[in-house]
Amino acid sequence: MKRYGEQYLHYLALEKNASPNTIASYRIDVGRYVEFLAVLGIELPDAVSEEHALRFLTSLREQGLSPRSITRTCSAIRGFHKFMVGNGITRNNPTEAIDRPKLARALPDVLTREEIEAILQQPSPSARDLRSLWIRDRAVLETLYATGIRVSELTALKQTDVLGEDHIVRVFGKGRKERLVPIGSSALAWIARYRTDCRLHLLRRSQSQDALFLNARGKPITRMAIWKIVQTYAARAGVAKEVHPHTFRHSFATHLLEGGADLRAVQEMLGHSDISTTQIYTHIDREYLKEVHRTFHPRG
Repeated sequence: MKRYGEQYLHYLALEKNASPNTIASYRIDVGRYVEFLAVLGIELPDAVSEEHALRFLTSLREQGLSPRSITRTCSAIRGFHKFMVGNGITRNNPTEAIDRPKLARALPDVLTREEIEAILQQPSPSARDLRSLWIRDRAVLETLYATGIRVSELTALKQTDVLGEDHIVRVFGKGRKERLVPIGSSALAWIARYRTDCRLHLLRRSQSQDALFLNARGKPITRMAIWKIVQTYAARAGVAKEVHPHTFRHSFATHLLEGGADLRAVQEMLGHSDISTTQIYTHIDREYLKEVHRTFHPRG
């Protein structure tokens, strides 16, 4: 089973083009599953029953794993068994009738337009900032809010992905799926200023790999650096909410829907394969409408 588990991970990487983060998570999930079966004396896929798979998921619950982790693990082992059946290793799929646990979807934190504006205004010049990193930071924040892209998509942006004349950014999302996302004039202006006043000072040709956003050493900026940028300027703006890069994505979608944007259009811009994922923002929109009603209606 352990050998088949490794084959499954190779399949995810090479054929499904899964991200390194997904593969790392599935390696833990499948490894935990294989170890559980080994303790039961099960070494071959033909010997695994539905009861064994259910007992494994129950054991995760008893260990205190979060519902989200259990749901992900369930997806991992279902994919593992489906892979073995599809590759002729076995005809037995004990997870075929097992549904993934349904998660109660919490509404994500969303920033108001005023909070977004306050954060965007925070980057400013400093006597010690000889490389004008504040300009890069402003460009990063503007791009996050203008496009709603994920932090991993932002760090992967190349210079050639910004199609300024068309007001479009080419984004490679989950599974390396390409999509084109509109970007506004303000973000484009800050990107242009960053390129001329900041990026040239940071550039190290052997290291940048044409990445758009660079760190102080001239290397492609990291996810953690983006997190730090967002949290630093949110704190400076006095925003009491917990703010992270994904908060900009949530705010982007919510503000579009509040403005009357079509749900399908927002789905396309966010890169959601299933519209049900985008529909969570309609719940936020309803909360916004109810708040407006409570605030302004005489009987609210």
